[in-house]
Amino acid sequence: MNTSYRTETSTLLTIGHRPRATIAAVTLAMAMAPWSISAADDEEDEIPFSVANVFFELNNTDGDLGIHALIDGDPWKRLEIEDPNERKLLNVRLKGRLRRQGLTELFFESAEPPFESDDPEEVTLTPEEFFERFPEGEYEVSGRTLEGDELESTAMVTHLMPAPADNVMVNGSATPEDCDDGPVPMVIEPFVISWDAVTLSHPEIGRTNEPITVDRYEVVVEREEPAPLKFTIDLPPDVTTVQLPAGLTNTGEQLKLEVLVREASGNQTAVETCFGVL
Repeated sequence: MNTSYRTETSTLLTIGHRPRATIAAVTLAMAMAPWSISAADDEEDEIPFSVANVFFELNNTDGDLGIHALIDGDPWKRLEIEDPNERKLLNVRLKGRLRRQGLTELFFESAEPPFESDDPEEVTLTPEEFFERFPEGEYEVSGRTLEGDELESTAMVTHLMPAPADNVMVNGSATPEDCDDGPVPMVIEPFVISWDAVTLSHPEIGRTNEPITVDRYEVVVEREEPAPLKFTIDLPPDVTTVQLPAGLTNTGEQLKLEVLVREASGNQTAVETCFGVL
């Protein structure tokens, strides 16, 4: 590259007899031009992910918190997530055949140690420790496509956790906070599940008792025996009652019921309970 500049400088001297200062300025401009164009190109080549969500999930019944992420977009061979303090949380590098193929979507959920435990050897993590580990703010999600272009998006993470759904009922009967202690309501079809609307953040965890915007509710009904069953339905924020499809289960079974509240930031809080079938 330096030889090229010297050749062009010599040509200028021969043809134009220009002063050395002018020649030096031209040479400097030529040397800087490729860098300027490259920087502009890099900015233009940055492509946002179609989905870049980082959020928290609280199981209010079990007493634990986890961090989740859903990333989707153009095929990529490298992916990173940094917290607001520019500390790297995730660093994924594809290798071999998968690197040539690329990934388009990645979902993960972290381990969820309980807030407290009677077992002294079990790992625990209080809500305060969890939120200190994962601070509020902008989390940068970046990557590189198979063609070498930069992928970059920002996920806004908050400690605003929805309050748990309260007064969860099946056919007008209250459900227990702990299914091992009961009593478990025994009901017949049709099964109508209801709960109180959630308007505030959690009363004890994260940013407490602040107004929230509910994005949606999710209801999950499942059993493990005699054959696995899982029924899930998403509901808009103004709907707090849902009737389950007929023939979903059989007499004598006990079903696990979960009502999940998802806030506009993506953070979600779940409560678990149960009911029996007559």
